[in-house]
Amino acid sequence: MFDYLIVGAGFAGSVLAERLANEAGKKVLIIDKRNHIGGNAYDYFDDAGILVHKYGPHIFHTNSSEVFAYLSKFTQWRPYEHRVLTTVEGKLLPIPINLTTVNTLYDLNLDSAGLEKFFDSIREEKQYIRTSEDVVVSQVGRDLYEKFFRGYTRKQWGFDPSELDKSVTSRIPTRTNADDRYFTDEYQFMPLHGYTRMFNNLLSHPNIHIMLNTDFGDIEGIIPYKEIIYSGPVDEYFDYCYGKLPYRSLQFKHETLDVAQLQSVAVVNYPNDHAYTRITEYKHLTGQTGTNKTSITYEFPSWDGDPYYPVPRPENAELYQKYKTLADALPNVHFVGRLATYRYYNMDQVVAQALTTYNKLNQRSVLTSTVKQKNGKSTAQYRAAS
Repeated sequence: MFDYLIVGAGFAGSVLAERLANEAGKKVLIIDKRNHIGGNAYDYFDDAGILVHKYGPHIFHTNSSEVFAYLSKFTQWRPYEHRVLTTVEGKLLPIPINLTTVNTLYDLNLDSAGLEKFFDSIREEKQYIRTSEDVVVSQVGRDLYEKFFRGYTRKQWGFDPSELDKSVTSRIPTRTNADDRYFTDEYQFMPLHGYTRMFNNLLSHPNIHIMLNTDFGDIEGIIPYKEIIYSGPVDEYFDYCYGKLPYRSLQFKHETLDVAQLQSVAVVNYPNDHAYTRITEYKHLTGQTGTNKTSITYEFPSWDGDPYYPVPRPENAELYQKYKTLADALPNVHFVGRLATYRYYNMDQVVAQALTTYNKLNQRSVLTSTVKQKNGKSTAQYRAAS
């Protein structure tokens, strides 16, 4: 009998497995339908000996000292500040839009104060910011929106920015200085030996049992357990009883090239050209040297394939609320992660959510034990009463 069955061996499931096994002494079974741990952060060495992210680039960044300290127990780090370039009108320009972006694109020589005035002159006034289009045009105007955002968003999401919630483009800042880093978080690092090594360390505990190539339905009713932690798609758990929630997927094309380096940065975006959205070159992320080959990945957004991104539209949020009502009614099933809560999370946010969930489970366990000792009630009786 396992104390917990954890469905999904990505960040949410693995962090909870480690905490429950290592801190609470629980016996845990963690399963994943894929043939590896690590979820979408899984990486591996390809035939050229280059560490490749199978599901596209995963860049760790956080402002949470708690999350960073926790993960530091399971990996060493290498400093890495992510930079992204975007192809616009034959030029490679920094994104997020900054002083260099505008000066290079329009052949200007503005300083920061001048750029603020420039943005003031081109931004569109919006009484209400509802959509992703509203966010961008209210900050940098129509031309920059068309050049940098509209095409990329259409490819990435299958919808025009005017049809998507403001949260999609709100995550991308606009800068009036020349800071060309994609993120400004306090902690910006990559796992020194890769994400898979970190996950191996997370799950290396005698109380944790791992089953890969295993779907939840394959073991339901066969392997006994007390509670479930579920990080898969929430609509799938309930057999799509209200219909399918839309998730955007990705298709990847991996190549190894006989050149030492293809790009000057890890990621180059293609908002207006080609079917793919971006090209990632992994040696920038890993810091690997000593090879005259380089490995890259093209990303093609798709409606087919594994679910990656919840689609932020009002009707989808409404549908999710129906599933959330069902989920909230199950005291012994705990839904965590991007797919189970139908929200876009960065990796550090998933880790923080998992740590918070563990604290709640642990507090509940202590409270249940205390009440049981005081009242002579069984755990099941207490839960029913609460």
